[in-house]
Amino acid sequence: MIMRPELLRTIAIVCGALLLTAGSAAAAGAGDVAHSAVGWVFRILNFLLVFAVVVYVSRRYGRRYFAARSAQVANTIAEAAQIRQQAEAELAAIEARLAGLEAEVAALRAQARQEAAAEAERIRALAAEEVRKIQRAVQEEIAAAERAARMELKAFAARLAVERAEALIRKQMNPELQARMFRSFVGSLAGSAN
Repeated sequence: MIMRPELLRTIAIVCGALLLTAGSAAAAGAGDVAHSAVGWVFRILNFLLVFAVVVYVSRRYGRRYFAARSAQVANTIAEAAQIRQQAEAELAAIEARLAGLEAEVAALRAQARQEAAAEAERIRALAAEEVRKIQRAVQEEIAAAERAARMELKAFAARLAVERAEALIRKQMNPELQARMFRSFVGSLAGSAN
């Protein structure tokens, strides 16, 4: 508690007055002052004076101090109640989240299973599409190879036919046949020139 200068001044004046009064009372009586009637009067006066000072000081400064102190205590209690309510709300939220955590984990697992199944199905579909593409490419390649083989076979057959015809013509060709063919050719030229 911090004391104000005016309160300290008042207490100092009262204490000085008591010391002066007690000193003069002790000097006035040479005998045993503590057990005399004057000693008892001074004791009672001293008590009443101290009591009056205490009552005065407590009434003058105590009300403000105790009012401020009670307001401070009330504010501290209100803050503590608010902090407690916040802590209880946070605790309830955490407990609710922990309670829902198991359900959330189960939901995440189910979602992961669904996503894995969807991904597996997508991969299967892609693989099937790739198989179809490969089959089409193989069939097109086979068809192209078949066309090339047919063309090669036709060319080979034509070449073979030409060679056989040439061999047959050479075999059957003699000088008499050549002369007859030549005359026939020249005759056809002469007839076409007209």
